[in-house]
Amino acid sequence: MTLRLLLLGVLIVASFAGCETPYKKKEEDDKKPLKDQSRDQAFQAFLGRLRTAVGKKDRAMLTSLMTPDFGYRWDPAPAGETAFDYWEQMNLWPQLDLVLREQFVANDLYMVAPAQVVSDANYSGYRAGMRIIQGSWKFAYFVPGEAGAAQ
Repeated sequence: MTLRLLLLGVLIVASFAGCETPYKKKEEDDKKPLKDQSRDQAFQAFLGRLRTAVGKKDRAMLTSLMTPDFGYRWDPAPAGETAFDYWEQMNLWPQLDLVLREQFVANDLYMVAPAQVVSDANYSGYRAGMRIIQGSWKFAYFVPGEAGAAQ
């Protein structure tokens, strides 16, 4: 009887040792180049929430949709400045809204808009990028095309 219990215990431990942990798989997936996700239901739902939050200038919702290291300018930001403050100062809310209505295409780890960012090496306008972080879509950046250029 003891031998059976011991054998059962070993089998249980061995079966769990062979399992992949879901969080490690997601972290590995975060580093793979994306395929076109523009028609993916999860991406479209995320984009819809993002567009609504931008339209309402809902900072709390936007914060929840953004990466912790969100990129919004090329130069170092002044102490205490947020992306929202910068967008207000530079009157970029309308530009952000326009870019988010453009077609998104895959580019390395990101879905980017507008599509010209990928197809036109001379494109210098604003661009937005989304990426998957730990299995969820996040808004990663909204920047002008040229370093330091505010358009």
